[in-house]
Amino acid sequence: MTVTGVLMKKKTIRDIDIKGKTILARLDWNVPIKDGQVTDAYRIESTRPTIDYLLEQGCKVIITSHLGRPDGKPDPKFSLAPAAKKAAEVLGREVKFIADCVGTEVQAAVAALEPGQLLCLENVRFHPEEEANDPAFAKQLADLAEVFVYDAFASYRPHASTEGVAHYLPAVAGLLVEKEVDYITGAVEHPNRPLVAVIGGAKVSTKLEILTNLVSKVDAMLLTGPIASTFAYTEGRAIGKSVAERDQTEAVKKLLEIAKTENTQVLLPEEVVVSKSLEKPQDIHTVSLGSVKDDEYIVDATPAYGEVLKRTIYDFLDFDGKATIIWNGPLGLTEVPEFRAGSRAMAQAIIDSKGISIIGGGDTASFLDQEGLHDKFTWVSTGGGASLELMSGKGLPCVDALLDK
Repeated sequence: MTVTGVLMKKKTIRDIDIKGKTILARLDWNVPIKDGQVTDAYRIESTRPTIDYLLEQGCKVIITSHLGRPDGKPDPKFSLAPAAKKAAEVLGREVKFIADCVGTEVQAAVAALEPGQLLCLENVRFHPEEEANDPAFAKQLADLAEVFVYDAFASYRPHASTEGVAHYLPAVAGLLVEKEVDYITGAVEHPNRPLVAVIGGAKVSTKLEILTNLVSKVDAMLLTGPIASTFAYTEGRAIGKSVAERDQTEAVKKLLEIAKTENTQVLLPEEVVVSKSLEKPQDIHTVSLGSVKDDEYIVDATPAYGEVLKRTIYDFLDFDGKATIIWNGPLGLTEVPEFRAGSRAMAQAIIDSKGISIIGGGDTASFLDQEGLHDKFTWVSTGGGASLELMSGKGLPCVDALLDK
């Protein structure tokens, strides 16, 4: 597998002199909050190595982030104050907070910062200029600091605080972004063979680019969820009322043609769990894919699909125990406990393979967190959409804007 820093073509905080400088650090502290308390601090914890490094260098650190979708105006339920409070617990040090991200009060708070201190600004999305990537707003943020550090992999769209400020300050990556790019790019471009992808999701159309890119690079692709249902429908199998894109048959046929040309196995679960309701188990039972009745929904793949993954890996004659597995998308509707067995079995099969395992996609990562399996995988990405963009062969505007090595 890759060594961190080998594939990353952009400068990081280790590549420039930042000692004693004022840093504008764009982090992703977009964390779930309930009753004013952070319920999952993983994204905050993921930024700790970068923050620790900056503090070791005697920097003054200004933290910016978004939280939720406040529609460009202040909204107390989307305040970053609880995140700043939780960050103080995680980091074991004070995190000052100010209730805006631009303006004279913010400038005064920054001027009062001492080396080794942290200041968290309020949600940048309280200003409509943020998502509009407004240059003037980006310049206001940039004027607060001497160096910009982008360590918000999950915030990959070009907004003022993620991409815009890079046009006004020396801009480098944080250590989380470096790892994300290296692990995901390495898994796709420089894998240990066989390379197997387990891909699910609601729509073929939204994952068309990633499917097209991966099908020519992987040795096998196991499809799950509505994407598998769409492929099954294209093959003429009965899928009942299952969620599927029935207008994507031509796209599916093209993908299957590419797979045939590239000698890539494309597999579907042969057995599925069906229910007469998507919200709760109703007459749930197991049937073969293609035998789903008109009033039934596919809600999960059976645990047997995990065994298919194992067989697929071990069928490769040159397999030396170092497979690479990419997993993006649960097998079933994991928000319903009775529809989680297939995903549990797939997770265990990936763990048992002892290969390099890269998890991309928020739903998959959330499922693994709930199951207490997060630490069993090589890398669990903090950014679902961003990891998909990288896997589909695209660049990320916020990374592209950083200084080249």
